[in-house]
Amino acid sequence: MIELFDDVRAFTQYLTAERGMAANTVLAYARDLERFAGWASGGGLRDFLKPTLRELAGYVGFLRDEELAPPSIARHLVALKMFYRFLRMEERGDPTAVDLLASPALWERVPSVLSPTAVEKLLRAPIPADRFFLRDRALLETLYATGARASEVVNLKAADVHLEAGFCKCVGKGSKQRIVPLGDMARSALAAYLGEQRGDLVAHGDPGVVFVSKAGRRLSREIIWSLVRKYARRAGLTGKVSPHTLRHSFATHLLAGGADLRAVQELLGHSSIRTTQVYTHVDHSRLKAVHAKFHPRGK
Repeated sequence: MIELFDDVRAFTQYLTAERGMAANTVLAYARDLERFAGWASGGGLRDFLKPTLRELAGYVGFLRDEELAPPSIARHLVALKMFYRFLRMEERGDPTAVDLLASPALWERVPSVLSPTAVEKLLRAPIPADRFFLRDRALLETLYATGARASEVVNLKAADVHLEAGFCKCVGKGSKQRIVPLGDMARSALAAYLGEQRGDLVAHGDPGVVFVSKAGRRLSREIIWSLVRKYARRAGLTGKVSPHTLRHSFATHLLAGGADLRAVQELLGHSSIRTTQVYTHVDHSRLKAVHAKFHPRGK
């Protein structure tokens, strides 16, 4: 695998000399790729120029075993995707490697990001037999529809939910307010909860927030976390699933569908675009397809 280490050095030189990337950024990519090269040389890859999806999934498993945080794992795969694009530009390596690194089957293995199918299972987990079925279904739908933080959903005011107009107002860090659209499923779930159950829960005092306990009090963040875990187990989802998992999935699915990074930044309430860029691991081929289809000179 000496050749792989040589290619990594050539790639970092390319980033500095031809792409003009900042030194700290190049160092970060170099560290990530050196970890990959070390794993590959230890028997992780049969041929680094022709990786398979199974082998790349093994690399994700290796990163998880190293106890890296989900954003760090995402960054490692972004670095790897750029590296294989470089190899493709140099007419070396398998052209499908970049596609494999954008495969949903691979990214489903990254912690904190659920596939759309897994999200559907989670949202359908509350059933009418549950005591607070309407509330819990509306809660899950709201978390995924808005990508809001658990603290923002806890403090979501009934007066800030506008179902007919299809949006709600979230108050994030630093008391910054933002408008987030609500899809049909979330609107329907919220309408059922607000119209049929919330009134009974707040009969002895209305705290003004949307989601309340059986005593009519504001739900705590801890309760929201426990509810998400409860329904994740019922849905048969493995790993640690939390409200933040739905926030990660919200952003990932938007970008995978072709959403603009700046728009996702606004929806998430990030003050810096750099915070949002952790989600750029999604498949950019869809953006290219949109450009080719709709731009006058896209073909």
